Order: sequence, then structure tokens, then C-alpha cells
Amino acid sequence: MDLMEKLNVLGDAAKFDASCASSGSGRAGKPGQLGNAFSAGICHTWGADGRCICLLKVLQSNVCIYDCQYCHNRCSNDIPRATFKPEELAALTVQFYRRNYIEGLFLSSGVFKSPDHTMERMINTMRILRETHKFGGYIHVKTIPGADMRLINEAGLLADRVSVNIELPSSGSLALLAPDKKPEMIFSPMKGIDTARRMYLEDGKKHRSAPLFAPAGQSTQMIVGATPDTDRTILRLSGGLYRKFRLKRVYFSAYIPVGTHPALPPRETAAVPLLREHRLYQSDWLMRFYSFSADEITENGELLDMDVDPKCAWALRHPEFFPVEANRADREELLRVPGVGVISADRIIEARRYGPLRPENLRKLGIVMKRARFFLTAGGKYEGESRHDHPYLRELLTDRFDNGQTSLFKEGGAPALPPPKFSLPDVPSFSNMINSINTAT
Repeated sequence: MDLMEKLNVLGDAAKFDASCASSGSGRAGKPGQLGNAFSAGICHTWGADGRCICLLKVLQSNVCIYDCQYCHNRCSNDIPRATFKPEELAALTVQFYRRNYIEGLFLSSGVFKSPDHTMERMINTMRILRETHKFGGYIHVKTIPGADMRLINEAGLLADRVSVNIELPSSGSLALLAPDKKPEMIFSPMKGIDTARRMYLEDGKKHRSAPLFAPAGQSTQMIVGATPDTDRTILRLSGGLYRKFRLKRVYFSAYIPVGTHPALPPRETAAVPLLREHRLYQSDWLMRFYSFSADEITENGELLDMDVDPKCAWALRHPEFFPVEANRADREELLRVPGVGVISADRIIEARRYGPLRPENLRKLGIVMKRARFFLTAGGKYEGESRHDHPYLRELLTDRFDNGQTSLFKEGGAPALPPPKFSLPDVPSFSNMINSINTAT
């Protein structure tokens, strides 16, 4: 294959990776270097799936020795295969950057020959970019499960963000659909990356010349809808990862039917559960910035409510908490109010220092009164005429979506389906494994 043919194959094969945000790392341009990285990220083009992208998202290779049943690039799948040489991919990245197509590189790979061999190839690509081309732009690298920790540490010194993909949210699902991958191959590198980051941060406080290690942090990705794992299981695992390994992000990827394993949803009937993915992202946001726990969000059942967003669902279950008085509530109470975000809560606290707030003041502070008016008062008064115990409140707060969902990769769509039903092997939970790894290290 020539270079563009490889790009067509390996660029398309990378579309299943969701962790492609370039935020979180800043690096100013320097004389003699090419490019820079911005914390907010700059988008230069649009992907075929309609998403705005700023990274060259590509695989080093889609050749893989593993046979993960949920993966498009599994060894048993009859697809075109290609592999970039490190020099080829580095040159391609620089060419794309010079044309202002991208601002950085998102690099992942199938596992060809061995995890260590694959990781070395990816490191060589990044080293050529950083040292030969003096590339100062953003690089996000997906590490290979099972690779030596010394190689992962080397990758962290070259990349802005490092990822270790969990893929499936329970050890039972992993044992059934990806038996070649063991939980310790995932969680041990996560712990190692977290330890290395903290070590280099401490060195940076003592020595200005200390190198940066994954300055944009680490992230992971979970596939949603391929297994019977519930939303509560997924959110509890996400919360554990944030607490134990200080992850920057947990990405959720709606399952795309690419396999025919009996434990997977049938290709003919499987839907891309985009609404479920959306609710999980909303819940993840509540855990990260609004002090909600996974058990609070899913206290009404194993699956999230698809009709209303998780914050509204919690508010509807707890009428005793409302209404909240804007002039007296603390920040944590304000953040529980639907329609009040982190910024608007801080604005309320700042504004009331200069005088009491009235209902007409709230909208000017950026509060979404369409929702907040049922749960918030100002000076004891509601902005609207309806109370928080309005009998039709749930219907008023219901999100209105089309009956179908649009797939990212094909025309048409289908309504979200519940996860497939099958029994998982009796193996230890991921939560116990996280705790044991954290204690041992």
C-alpha cells in the first residue's frame, strides 16, 4: 500500500476510539519548534461522522493478535490490514499540521507481534515527531495492555495524554469477550501512570528543568451496550477510577455491532444506544463536578432514566430537598438544583453578597429557569406559578427526542435497546481488583 491507502485503512479503523479530546494541555510555541498545544483545543476540520475534530486520529497498525469479539480489528475479522512505519506516520502528521488540517495526533494501535513490540513502534513515532521534527503539538497515545511499564513511562514523557482502555465494564464481560486481556493488564498500568505523574509533578516543584509526564493526565474508554453490565456498574467503576487513579476522563462508547459472538447483541437487531451513552456522560459530569455519587444517581434502579436527565431524575425522587432558597443555600445545595450549573451557582453566591436576589435576577445569572423555576426560590418567591410538586412536572421535564437514533457510521438508526441478557463468568469484580492493586502498590 502507498501512504494514502494506509491512511484510509488505519484512519477508518480508528473511528471506534472515543477519547479524542485535545483539552487539558498547554504548550507555547518556541523558536525552532513546530506547532504548539492549547488547553482549549482548536478544531480545524470535520470528520465524516459529523464531529468536529482537531487531531489526526489513526492507528499505528490494525493487525492484531487478539480476538476480542467486540472489536472491529480482531484477528478473526476478514478486513484489509495495514501498518505504518514510525517514519511514515510522523511525516504524515507533520504534513497535515503544515496544511492546518490538525493540531495534533491521536495514536492507537492493534497489538501486532506483542504488546512490547507495538508499544516500541508507537514510541518511535512520537520520538521522531518530538526530536526529529521538533513537533510541539498535542499527542494523545493509547497504551497497549500488557506492555512493559518502562515503555509506558517512556510514552508518558513524549505524550500529552496517556490512555489505558478498560473496554468492558466488568471482569465477567472481559473474561467472556476478550479472554486474552486480563484485568491486571489494565489496572496495573493505570496505577503506574498515576504514580509516575505524581512523582514528576513533585520533581517539577523542586527543579524547573524537570520533564513533564502526561501533563493532560490519563483517561480510559468503556463500551456501552455490548454486555449486560448495568449503568450502576459502569458508574461505580468510573467513580472508583477517578478516586483511585485520578483519571482525567472516562469516555463511553456506544457499541457498534461488528461481531457475531453469541453473547453479543445480534447485528440485525442491535441498536447504537446513543441516548444511553449521553445519559452516562451526564451522570459522569454530575460525579466529577456536582458531588453526586454513583449510588445517588442510580438509586432508583440499575439503569438510568432515559426520559429525563439524571439531575432532574434525582430531583424528582427527592421533593423533600426542595425548594432551595437562592439567598441562603450553600454551593452544594445550589448544585443540586436542575438548571443551575457550576458557573451559575458561583454567580449566585457572588451576587447575593451585594444584596438579596429576586426571581427576575436569576435568569440574568445564567440559570436555566425553564427547569430551575420548579425547584428554586428567591426571596421566598417562585419565578413561575407552578410548584416543585406539580403533578405534571415529570412530563414538563421530559427530554423530547425522536423515536430513532442516528448511527455514527451508517445511515438510519434505531431506538435504544436494553443490554443483552446472558450469564457472565463468576469472577472477581473490577472494584475489588482496583482496591487490591491500589493497596499492593
